[in-house]
Amino acid sequence: MTIEELEARVKMLENQIQVMHDIEDIKRLQRAYGYYIEHWMSQELIDCFSDSTDVVWESNVGTLFGKDGIRRFFNRNHDQDGKISPEFLHQVMQLSGIVDVDPNGLTAKGRWYGWGATALPGAGGFTQTFINGVYECEYIKEDGKWKFLKLRWSKIFTAEPGKGWVNPERIAPIGSEKMDPPFEADLPRKFDTGYPSGYILPFHYKHPVTGKETTEGLNNASLEVLKNQK
Repeated sequence: MTIEELEARVKMLENQIQVMHDIEDIKRLQRAYGYYIEHWMSQELIDCFSDSTDVVWESNVGTLFGKDGIRRFFNRNHDQDGKISPEFLHQVMQLSGIVDVDPNGLTAKGRWYGWGATALPGAGGFTQTFINGVYECEYIKEDGKWKFLKLRWSKIFTAEPGKGWVNPERIAPIGSEKMDPPFEADLPRKFDTGYPSGYILPFHYKHPVTGKETTEGLNNASLEVLKNQK
């Protein structure tokens, strides 16, 4: 290997390491956003966004432009003293993130599920819902820090507890087949691994601190549901 080839390889590895660091920084930003929005920490949320005039925030309420638009949106929901009700809840977990850094190393794109629960004040009191949607985001690196440039929240559904997210007239009777006709697998499952069987799905890894095998095998071997299926 020539010196030129070695230098090229080192440069490639350095770039790969930098991309990995950038992805982790972006994931940290997105997750922090999720924690801040739970209690509507307005200043922290505003600080997550770029100072660029190209900033865009989009959701079911419409589209906002620039840092002023971001500030106007997140500074609501507070009383005259700048406080928010202790009953307020806007928990939207940032899940299953996929992040791609652009070749320029200064911009990136990401996609996340958002799932959680809300309790929002209204004229007649608080409205509680489950919420689900998708974030599509663009990020920009400013002064070595990753920030949101564009954030699009596309709500898939909200659902009141006890009602669910399917219209009542579309809900099948209890006990009806989930598939029509029922699907026949190559090898049927012998028992139900879900609640309340007590079965623990085996871990593929050892304990991160002790390095030991975990004990789910002993737990599972003692289950009556498994004994009855042998």
